[in-house]
Amino acid sequence: MLLALHLGVRALHAVPAIGRAWPVGTRPPVLRGWEPPATVYGPGHRGIDLGAPPGTAVRAVAAGRISFAGRVAGRGVVSVLLAGTDLRTTYEPVTARVRKGEEVTAGQVVGTVEQVAPAGAHCGASACVHWGLRRGDVYVNPLLLLPPWLLNGGPSRLLPVLGVPLPEG
Repeated sequence: MLLALHLGVRALHAVPAIGRAWPVGTRPPVLRGWEPPATVYGPGHRGIDLGAPPGTAVRAVAAGRISFAGRVAGRGVVSVLLAGTDLRTTYEPVTARVRKGEEVTAGQVVGTVEQVAPAGAHCGASACVHWGLRRGDVYVNPLLLLPPWLLNGGPSRLLPVLGVPLPEG
């Protein structure tokens, strides 16, 4: 078990920031964050929940190949094996617009957020997409896929300094 936890920590640090888009929206609210379990089967939250109403487009965060598009326990799930890596990202509950084996680009719509009854909803009364990331059997924080400029709302912008004249010309 300690080996599995150690591998999880190693895997966490080796995630490349290859994401080029949020799965939903431009900067969706994180309703529930990453809570890694203390043990392989222990309690935790093996992904993040992003606020998104039913019908919202769900996009691939990075280029890859669809490894699964179908239903699991009554919910739609789409999994993407990310190109050039051993990482797989998942989105649920999603009505798929893609099929297994299909190549996708970063930002490409892979489905839409499903309407889930509150009794079976992952996010309770709020609508959301559960976004997960795995390396083999080890769950990893999916936010590590996003580069800082995407996490922090965009690139830095220079503003004029008060009291300093603008150059002529």
